[in-house]
Amino acid sequence: MSDNFSNMGCSPQDCASCSSNCGGGCKVDDEHRTITLTMEDNTEVECAILTVFPVNKKEYIALLPLDENGQNENGEVYLYTFKQTEDGEPVLSNIESDEEYNDAAVAFDTIVQHAQAVSEKDQ
Repeated sequence: MSDNFSNMGCSPQDCASCSSNCGGGCKVDDEHRTITLTMEDNTEVECAILTVFPVNKKEYIALLPLDENGQNENGEVYLYTFKQTEDGEPVLSNIESDEEYNDAAVAFDTIVQHAQAVSEKDQ
């Protein structure tokens, strides 16, 4: 994976543009909105950073893969473990076990549900 971050313009329809830090243990970094992943076949995928969240004393990152128009039509989300070096550079790793992936997915779903409830309450 590449550590190439770039700024992305905000769009009301893009959940990555949310900077409300709505709770649920998620963090939104206003400086970095996207990350470019280099896949195993050397293709690059630009992803919106949805959130970084803790589960069982580890941090995970949820990424929304974007097409060439900066959109995601299918709702697919990538989950990875997340760490930062002493210099603040991101380090993403694959989640190794099904159990760990399930724990991260459940936590991410909870964050999404909480954000939807907050959004509906504010309307």
